[in-house]
Amino acid sequence: MASPIAPLRGLRVSSHLISSFNLIPNTSLHNYPLIIYHECFLPSISAAVIEAHLGSVGVVEPQWRYTMYSTTHFHSTTHEILCIASGRARLCFGGEDNPGKVETEVKAGDVIIIPAGVGHRLLQDLDGGFEMVGSYPNGMDWDMCYGREDEKANIEAIKDLAWFDKDPIYGDEGPALQVVYDGL
Repeated sequence: MASPIAPLRGLRVSSHLISSFNLIPNTSLHNYPLIIYHECFLPSISAAVIEAHLGSVGVVEPQWRYTMYSTTHFHSTTHEILCIASGRARLCFGGEDNPGKVETEVKAGDVIIIPAGVGHRLLQDLDGGFEMVGSYPNGMDWDMCYGREDEKANIEAIKDLAWFDKDPIYGDEGPALQVVYDGL
């Protein structure tokens, strides 16, 4: 069976460091960037094939299939990997009022690695039927934070989260590893 992912050599990747805003830490605590792998999976990919691929790499565990919440939120206990299974959407990272926010359009086949602390939300489902496979590093549980005063202790814990030893999509090589070794 042919690989469901694009060759690493031709993969287009974008990465963004996002400054903190109000009580949304974004990438300020650890300097791990938001990373987008553009057209990583074939555009006709199914959620089941994405889940099977993630399972074969063994770095993250797929936990849900859904769209993205339309309220800015972040996770303080784990990094998040979102694989776009269908549709197109406009997303906002960093908080919609943050002058340093990143607004981008994603589509089926894209992969987003969201470091713990990075605020994110759906701005618009462009086609209807926008769906992602949400995954987290093996053994990690996710929480929901919204940048409230009572979440300060959660925010402090983000500094202690380790980054990936293997790329969640490509394994022993891949853009996620360049963060640590090459300063992507």
